[in-house]
Amino acid sequence: MTTTKRIAFLTAGEGIEEVELTEPWKAVTDAGHTAELLSLEEGEVQLFQHLDKSSTQSVDKLVSDASIGDYDALVLPGGVANPDALRTDEQAVAFVRDFVGSGRPVAAICHAPWTLVEADAVRGRRMTSWPSLQTDVRNAGGEWVDEEVVVDDNLITSRNPDDLPAFNRELLAALDD
Repeated sequence: MTTTKRIAFLTAGEGIEEVELTEPWKAVTDAGHTAELLSLEEGEVQLFQHLDKSSTQSVDKLVSDASIGDYDALVLPGGVANPDALRTDEQAVAFVRDFVGSGRPVAAICHAPWTLVEADAVRGRRMTSWPSLQTDVRNAGGEWVDEEVVVDDNLITSRNPDDLPAFNRELLAALDD
């Protein structure tokens, strides 16, 4: 029997690729876990389908009020504007850095590894992302590869929404450990 885990999803206020939040969210909640949306501001975050606004989702807690000890895993959805905004927020970057350092699973998809780069959390790690981030990953000391999902210790990364089935599979596997 799987123990219920608490999963933090961290996003900025807008620019989140909708399926990169909603599909992993559904995967973890369907598996019986609790998902919680952390963000930079209270209220709702604006999801996008590529460059078009889609739905919104309510924020459960500010990242500035969150403690990594309260969560069993962290999911970083992509979208271009979302991780670009997160990487400029010192509290979000510190949360990600500390979470990676905790050894608990951190799953980042598409452009989300930008926040991992900013948190200096890719050095010596093998990972993937949206292809345009490969130079950033390499410059930050990571090994970038073009694979649908890469698991390197507690870091789970995928390239894009097409990789969500593999991304979700590895996220759920990490929660079962």
